[in-house]
Amino acid sequence: MNRHFRVWRGDSSGGDLEDFDVEVNDGEVVLDIIHRLQATQAPDLACRWNCKAGKCGSCSMEINGMPRLGCMTRMSTFTAEETITVTPLRTFPVIRDLVTDVSFNYEKARETPAFAPPAGVAPGQYRMQQVDVERSQEFRKCIECYLCQNTCHVVRDHEENKESFSGPRFFIRAAELDMHPLDARTDRKQHAQQNQGLGFCNITKCCTEVCPEHIKITDNAIIPMKERVVDRRYDPLVRLGRKIFRRDQLEDPVPAQRTAPRTAETPSGQRLPEGPPVGPDGRLEIAELAAPLQGGLSPFGEDMAFPLPPERVTYHHPDADTSPPPAGHS
Repeated sequence: MNRHFRVWRGDSSGGDLEDFDVEVNDGEVVLDIIHRLQATQAPDLACRWNCKAGKCGSCSMEINGMPRLGCMTRMSTFTAEETITVTPLRTFPVIRDLVTDVSFNYEKARETPAFAPPAGVAPGQYRMQQVDVERSQEFRKCIECYLCQNTCHVVRDHEENKESFSGPRFFIRAAELDMHPLDARTDRKQHAQQNQGLGFCNITKCCTEVCPEHIKITDNAIIPMKERVVDRRYDPLVRLGRKIFRRDQLEDPVPAQRTAPRTAETPSGQRLPEGPPVGPDGRLEIAELAAPLQGGLSPFGEDMAFPLPPERVTYHHPDADTSPPPAGHS
């Protein structure tokens, strides 16, 4: 029987939806229909595809507004009277018709630190137990279809965030390496927070919903990475340890904010803030544990600058600014 399709046609300069009535047979998928359109009605229709088996991720598109793989979306999922609308991925620039420029993802891949083998272990000598890799093995199923990148509203609705935000695909890469039993880097969490924009993600799970490999991106990768960042910086016991132990007993001391710091001079003459006085045992007084930071630490971290310049920040606290917001701000 014939079904009604609406397919987006155009390029970077613009385009529109074009209507087609095309034959559909039992068992076919949307990519089959696109190929039939190319063969019968629109020979110049551009569409990227490769394996037609749901393993290459090439035929990513939006079908009735939902990011999907064309080769994995069966026509039987739509009613006989339903119009099927096929459009390119909205987050990335259109090259032509259903083909988009996804080079953003390859740029972010190059920015992700690679696997760092342990010292003294040559390739071919790596040994791991299955129990050690069970958590991170799930993330290796990613076929890089970039549906999760496309549906993530942080970049889908805000082009200006792309410079500071890597997206779900590379959060699971960071989580995979951070959970890898042989990876020697210890700054995966800090890199995800400071360079990949992990704090932008508000875990709406839209990336998990569209993943064709059913990777639990949010629950198994993003949330654990957020928890590891929080454990390092905001956990009460960790903060207490930073207060109690001497600086030379901490591997990575983080300078605390002081209300009235004393100062010390470096050999070059630069004056630096110095901590409060300690007792004969080299530890802080008990009162110091709660005094300087009653309000807690900044949600952006002590060593992280806000990723947007002040003029592009759209939030205005009602108590601090009662005047109407500038044009174009919410």
